Amino acid sequence: MYYVYILKSQTKDWLYIDYSENLKRRFTEHQKGLSLATKPYRPFNLVFYEAYKAMSDAKRRERYFKTQKGKRTLMLMLKASLT
Repeated sequence: MYYVYILKSQTKDWLYIDYSENLKRRFTEHQKGLSLATKPYRPFNLVFYEAYKAMSDAKRRERYFKTQKGKRTLMLMLKASLT
């Protein structure tokens, strides 16, 4: 399975969107600061994830969430989780 996930920084107003084959391992890496892209924004809450069988589907969904329309969709879907 491939997972599209969204992390929300607990200290700053910042979201991180990505995909991974191993969500638990990847979340742990983000929390430990092993990812340079997310290290300054630690710690995180996992606020959303979706599972896909095909990597291409997960990549497509990740790209969508990174667009303006995708971000608007996320804000509507996760209104309570993101405030």
